[in-house]
Amino acid sequence: MSDPYIGKRIADQFTIVERIGSGGMGAVYKAEQPEMNRFVAVKILHAKYRQREDLVARFRREARAMSQLSHPNTARVFLFGQLDDGACYFVMEHLVGRNLAQVVRAEGPMPLDRATRIMTQACSALEEAHRSGIIHRDLKPENIFLTQQGGIIDFPKVLDFGLAKVTDKQMRPGSLMLTREGMVFGTPEFMSPEQARGKPLDPRSDIYSLGVILYELLTGKLPFDAKNSIEFIQLHVNSQPIPLSSRIPGLTFPAAVDAAISRALAKNPEDRYPTALAFAEALEMAVRGTASGYPAAGSSASGNYPYPSQSSYSQHPAGSQGQPPHQGHAGAGQPQASLQSGSNRPVPQIASMPAMVSGGRGAPVASAGPLGIGTTAWVVLGIGALLALAGFGALAFVLLH
Repeated sequence: MSDPYIGKRIADQFTIVERIGSGGMGAVYKAEQPEMNRFVAVKILHAKYRQREDLVARFRREARAMSQLSHPNTARVFLFGQLDDGACYFVMEHLVGRNLAQVVRAEGPMPLDRATRIMTQACSALEEAHRSGIIHRDLKPENIFLTQQGGIIDFPKVLDFGLAKVTDKQMRPGSLMLTREGMVFGTPEFMSPEQARGKPLDPRSDIYSLGVILYELLTGKLPFDAKNSIEFIQLHVNSQPIPLSSRIPGLTFPAAVDAAISRALAKNPEDRYPTALAFAEALEMAVRGTASGYPAAGSSASGNYPYPSQSSYSQHPAGSQGQPPHQGHAGAGQPQASLQSGSNRPVPQIASMPAMVSGGRGAPVASAGPLGIGTTAWVVLGIGALLALAGFGALAFVLLH
């Protein structure tokens, strides 16, 4: 059957060209905006849900939530409205690339540096949402999309806030409450234990989901072996995840990376990172430590790495840490607004200090002469002695003549 929206003009500026996807609540179309010389994506609520007040409100809330987020790693929303047939829609940026699930299926486990570059940027986007009073609640690889922006490859965009939970900070007077305690929403493979139990959520639930996503990026597998959704839910609630470095035979990770993901996957929200940026900073610290020669998992130093409770990471948003872009990623995005995430930022380095004693590793030490006096000092003393002798000679010559 032909799609009735193909060729339809929206808001007198967007013309729908083709259908490019479909989700639980709506279909997504590619549309042309000739006046701006660009393509956009248009999400339209499924016709069968138009009479569902709760779902229409949820759809509106997704558009409103995304329109308030300006982080460059969050998909931008330009417009929200209603079509002549009553269908709700919103217009967002059109992205070209692949989501993380597609990348892992095609390429297998990601290298550590690439995976952490992507996830620290996603953490930064979630931090803005959390501070705005928005909890995503459906984070999964399918909802983190890799595109190209401003010449930067592997630029992640967080998508699909359709199950987002808003806190009191976001609620307007008279707003329809769409969720209540005891109801379970989300994707079982990636939901937090408290989400699986229908408990009240805060941003730390999203941090758990981010930990599961990173675990899958690094291993190609989930932290639990389960046969169905119910079993996944039970394991999230009752069982400890399979250790990261034990998941794939022969594949191990630095102890700091193991520990960082383990903390993100803690059963008790109080034991997780307090913010998404704290998690991002811990990941950056772990990768920097790997480059500096910190021990791998299983060494005697395992588990001795600090975890910040308050992150200064917001001053230095997530970035590529100076690594070359991954060349295997296909797709090119549309021109975007100026970047604020610093995605090409090199990792700050701590300057080496000269060693104070002989033998300090990696630092030059001035050579020493007898009694520990430096060579320069001996030269100065020698010159001084010669000048003194010359002075005495001149005085003696004057007195004798």
